Amino acid sequence: EVQLVESGGGLVQPGGSLRLSCAASGFTLSGQTLSWARQAPGKGLEWLSEINGGGSILEYLESVKGRFTISRDNAKNTVYLQMSSLKPEDTAVYFCALGGYGSRTLGRGTQVTVSS
Repeated sequence: EVQLVESGGGLVQPGGSLRLSCAASGFTLSGQTLSWARQAPGKGLEWLSEINGGGSILEYLESVKGRFTISRDNAKNTVYLQMSSLKPEDTAVYFCALGGYGSRTLGRGTQVTVSS
């Protein structure tokens, strides 16, 4: 069974940092394109970043450029999203996805709340 499990979310103050992890099971991430997306309360899914099987970063949403970094560790079968300079508007449930933007294979998500 293909599973993606996100972790690392939580409550952080504005300006703080978090690193989200997404561990895959049932398949290998090696060679796969992977993405991160988020959904804020009352809003639709917003795609944040995409990394291809070779480790090249294909996309960043404009509002997170310079603050978020996607990376992968094929040996650990895990993809990461390092987030810094967090803002209240970054509050959302964050999902990793197998595939590029628009993928329908997502994990269950991890909640990130940015608040003082």
